[in-house]
Amino acid sequence: MNIKTSKQLVDEAMKDIVTLDAEQTKKNLETDTDTLLIDIRDIRELKKLGTIENSTHIPRGMLEFWLDPESPYYKTELAPEKPKILFCASNWRSALAVKSLNEMGFKNVSHVAGGYEALLKSGFKIKNI
Repeated sequence: MNIKTSKQLVDEAMKDIVTLDAEQTKKNLETDTDTLLIDIRDIRELKKLGTIENSTHIPRGMLEFWLDPESPYYKTELAPEKPKILFCASNWRSALAVKSLNEMGFKNVSHVAGGYEALLKSGFKIKNI
């Protein structure tokens, strides 16, 4: 049996998705006010470390369901046409999440290299949960 590692999955995803650094993320958010910055970390991480001010929390396990207009869990404020920038703690979960959304047909979806820590180092403000 040949099982792929999680790192292999992430490496494969990275070849097919858009990755932004923290500065590019900041510029995108400033120039397009419809862009959603989405924190996909677990709620326990948010409670322990906070999140980025003005970001939207979507637990990784609910991401596809909350964004799918056909899902009973769909959230209208997360409209499919809005640009989305995802982040997690580093960028592994967000890479896989962006790949999944791309496979669903979403356009204009990216993620942040270095995740939460990179955003903090770039001057994004923390919001405590």
